[in-house]
Amino acid sequence: VLMETLGALGAQCRWAACNIYSTLNEVAAALAESGFPVFAWKGESEDDFWWCIDRCVNVEGWQPNMILDDGGDLTHWIYKKYPNMFKKIKGIVEESVTGVHRLYQLSKAGKLCVPAMNVNDSVTKQKFDNLYCCRESILDGLKRTTDMMFGGKQVVVCGYGEVGKGCCAALKAMGSIVYVTEIDPICALQACMDGFRLVKLNEVIRQVDIVITCTGNKNVVTREHLDRMKNSCIVCNMGHSNTEIDVASLRTPELTWERVRSQVDHVIWPDGKRIVLLAEGRLLNLSCSTVPTFVLSITATTQALALIELYNAPEGRYKQDVYLLPKKMDEYVASLHLPTFDAHLTELTDEQAKYLGLNKNGPFKPNYYR
Repeated sequence: VLMETLGALGAQCRWAACNIYSTLNEVAAALAESGFPVFAWKGESEDDFWWCIDRCVNVEGWQPNMILDDGGDLTHWIYKKYPNMFKKIKGIVEESVTGVHRLYQLSKAGKLCVPAMNVNDSVTKQKFDNLYCCRESILDGLKRTTDMMFGGKQVVVCGYGEVGKGCCAALKAMGSIVYVTEIDPICALQACMDGFRLVKLNEVIRQVDIVITCTGNKNVVTREHLDRMKNSCIVCNMGHSNTEIDVASLRTPELTWERVRSQVDHVIWPDGKRIVLLAEGRLLNLSCSTVPTFVLSITATTQALALIELYNAPEGRYKQDVYLLPKKMDEYVASLHLPTFDAHLTELTDEQAKYLGLNKNGPFKPNYYR
């Protein structure tokens, strides 16, 4: 729908996947039939993945002037292979933690050569896509791949950001015993106040039935952790990158890989112990389940508005830096989706607006609010 919307607004779009397992082939086929150049299919190899990105941007007689990215791989590829393209690119819109981190690294190093909009940290993305979407899709992904019962299972969730909060809430509601690991004392305190036991991964790794990463970091689950897991422990990732779990360390001669069903591998140790690895450590809800369309609509709307804002902004409004989505747009996205619930907003009186120091029509929160 996002592609069709951008096309209807006059954009010439080309599409490649952000994850080797996330593409729905029927959706890709429908877009291709509608005239969109699509370079993606479910189950790409690593080489296929980069080939698709290259074909997406490297075409005679066509030059991108905006980048819409999820994870930063497209942006990275253009920087690496076609840096001259940035002479005509007006901006980048990025929607993932991993991609935003890469943009801030470029900005800090003085290498970001166009304005970028951080959609991931918009309120509508954080509180709806990251929290509510993951609260449902974690259960969907685990059910589709393992057919497991959740009641009584011991689960450790690494990270208590919005994604981790959603995962923990869902698993707790299903009767699981949930532990949390966290580096940030504020998020850690939130986990404690929400009734979760805060631990170090080493403290529970031998006893848990499921390990879920939600950090956006690398090497959160190491080979040492994997060696110490109990037999049949399920390991999966709800962050973005496939480096949160050190899957590369499992590709050694002494370990046997057994594909038991789509996106489910048993990794078997010489003594017969096995772990159940989902989606080869890639994003579980994109690889092994579907995402609620209502939540996708919210996120896609923020992306479309961010693209429009950067493209139409007068010269000089945005420098070569990373910006948050303006709060007015955040609130507009939310207001567009309220009619689905037959919801009715209360309006401030002139006196109330003056008392609060607000415009009656918003924005109602400061730009730093998350």
